[in-house]
Amino acid sequence: MNQVEKQIDKAISAYIHIPFCEHICYYCDFNKVFLEGQPVDEYIDCLLKEMALALEKNPIQKSPTLYVGGGTPTSLSVGQLDTLLSGINQLFPMESVKEFTVEANPGDLTYEKLQVMKNYQVNRLSMGVQTFDDVLLKKIGRKHTVKDVYATMNFLEKADFQNVSIDLIYALPGQTLTSFRDTLKRAIELDLPHYSLYSLILENKTMFMNWVRQGRLEMPDQEIEGQMFEETMIAMQNTGKFQYEVSNFAKPGFESQHNLVYWNNEHYFGFGAGASGYLGNERYKNFGPIQHYLKPLRENQLPIYETEILSRNNQIEEEMFLGLRKKSGISKFHFKQKFGVDMEVIYGDVMRDLVKKDWLVVSDKHIALTKKGLLIGNEIFEKFLLD
Repeated sequence: MNQVEKQIDKAISAYIHIPFCEHICYYCDFNKVFLEGQPVDEYIDCLLKEMALALEKNPIQKSPTLYVGGGTPTSLSVGQLDTLLSGINQLFPMESVKEFTVEANPGDLTYEKLQVMKNYQVNRLSMGVQTFDDVLLKKIGRKHTVKDVYATMNFLEKADFQNVSIDLIYALPGQTLTSFRDTLKRAIELDLPHYSLYSLILENKTMFMNWVRQGRLEMPDQEIEGQMFEETMIAMQNTGKFQYEVSNFAKPGFESQHNLVYWNNEHYFGFGAGASGYLGNERYKNFGPIQHYLKPLRENQLPIYETEILSRNNQIEEEMFLGLRKKSGISKFHFKQKFGVDMEVIYGDVMRDLVKKDWLVVSDKHIALTKKGLLIGNEIFEKFLLD
């Protein structure tokens, strides 16, 4: 058993997927379905059954982070949310959970739902705001308005729920620099502990991709997209939110612990339709369509659709791709501890070449991307592929 496989019995986090939405956004390619007419109660029962089966097979002592994402977890009723969160509390070693996040949509969150979350130790909310421009919100298929965002934030403040993160998307169709600057300004004025900013990626099988192909949508050019990101980095830094990962900014101490599990290439369960997990040297993916997901669980079988055994080289590559997304980069000591070899032995030439280009910084203890390097991450990650 190698170092990587040994880690599996220590601590495993969990991602829990709620695939239901009351409205499908035009850019979204996540595994989701319209809520109406879906077997939501059976889905929650089967989701808890999947957790019980997986935890029986992989007993754990700790679960540092839990993350309920979607879809739209807040589209569940108060009773459904209670059943789900109460089940999670019974199955997981909650005393070891440092961060318990639930995704929410502005306008969907009610006082009752927030109380249920607080009752079951949820201590962080992640809100999909996307933009502070009502015209653009409508254009991308969001059902909330800017007014809903402010109303939800006021309501969270009154409830003294402070650990809130918002997602923004830039380079939206028809988005100008002026519109983006206004969004950035309004977002920062909320003075939240955490922000995630993603450029719009056109995914296959989304309405947006179809419209672009038909010439019905115009996207901002790459230069403007780059400027939006650079201005974000400056504005966040000036207001005390530091960039700890390519797309994520936080006040010190409020970094997303769950996302750091991914970037540190640690282990996690993936529960729910279409969810992915990573245990030992194996990545796995669940069935996506709801009925395909429910069928094996009705027979007390795990709903795993495919598994991939990662070779040692695969694991090393992933360690590099994921770790270099963090501003702090990768610890050389941790790498050696995990893989039993010095990073320089495998990547010495690549590292020297990237340092020359001013894309990488190498110190005695860490390697990390430079500011220039962070802007072209994907191009750099390719250099760390092993033959």
